[in-house]
Amino acid sequence: MASESLWPSLTGDEPAGQTSERVSIPPSRAEMNSQPTFSAPPSALSAAPAMMSGQPTGTLVGQKVTQLRGELQRLKGQLGQQNGQLQQIRQTTTNNAQRYHGTVAAVTARLQLGTTPGNPILVNQWNAAQAELDRISSDIATMNSLANQIASNSSLASYVLESARAAYGLTGAIDEDHRQLALLEDQTNRAVVLIDRLLSEINEDVARQTSYVAGERSNLTTLSSSIKNGELHGSSLMARAFAVGSQAPAFSTSSTPRRGFVAGGRQPLVVIRFDRTNVPYQQALYTAVSKTLQVRPEANFDLVAVTPTRGSASEQAMAQSTIKKHTNGVLKALMDMGLPASRISLSASSSNTSASNEVHIYIR
Repeated sequence: MASESLWPSLTGDEPAGQTSERVSIPPSRAEMNSQPTFSAPPSALSAAPAMMSGQPTGTLVGQKVTQLRGELQRLKGQLGQQNGQLQQIRQTTTNNAQRYHGTVAAVTARLQLGTTPGNPILVNQWNAAQAELDRISSDIATMNSLANQIASNSSLASYVLESARAAYGLTGAIDEDHRQLALLEDQTNRAVVLIDRLLSEINEDVARQTSYVAGERSNLTTLSSSIKNGELHGSSLMARAFAVGSQAPAFSTSSTPRRGFVAGGRQPLVVIRFDRTNVPYQQALYTAVSKTLQVRPEANFDLVAVTPTRGSASEQAMAQSTIKKHTNGVLKALMDMGLPASRISLSASSSNTSASNEVHIYIR
């Protein structure tokens, strides 16, 4: 029989037969307002075993063991230095990412409240964010170089392992020599495992950071368009456009409109009427395309330049020249928002009901 005082209580009360007072100390205001600090994740080498050595036996095999043990010690020293470099790169990347997101957050907050188009303060902040993202890209290049150095250690580990196994066949050895060879072989195998784990860690970091930088560059492009227009659009359309993968067919684009477009009974998603100068269509265009990609991530878009058939021949020629510029502007705005050019097809048409130049966007 066991006393109940030996078992912990599952109800949150004190165990039977024990009494204690719990003192609750509220956190200070400084502790509540302090920002969390982020450190690099631990590496595989943090649990590396210590180097085991033996007494020299004076035999030929014992001398070979001493030589191989020195090579293994040098290998582990290199791995330790490379692991330290990886941790330093990770910490540097973390600091760069924190500064980058802080700058982007400041720009986004100002755009959300509203500001003037092309605000020079936001432009300078955008340039600072771009510089931080470039530093993260340089960190990726440093990681790739470090990965090559770590991979070169595999040849040294293979040499030590093969030499230790071959030493078993040498004559003139004593039992202590074979015992030390077995220990050396075990330590070398552990070093090989550490090399593989370290390579796996750094390759995962490179792949993750490369994908991160590619996505943030697209977001910066969209943010640049928002600063230019003085209003916040949102995240890049590329994330939604590529949500289904690369299965969508590629469509060529051209700055020269083609005639003969047929809507086929489709209703246009967006109609932009250029009946005055500086038509503010960017936010409405982003919202419509963004919602469409949320429902149909594989959707493509037809960009149709529509000119009125009214007026003289010279007026119609002038309208065609003007609508070409407007259509190219809409196309550039979509690409700045992150929509790939392969998802957009250009064409031209005319209408006897339009009073001004229009750009129609259809879903395909």
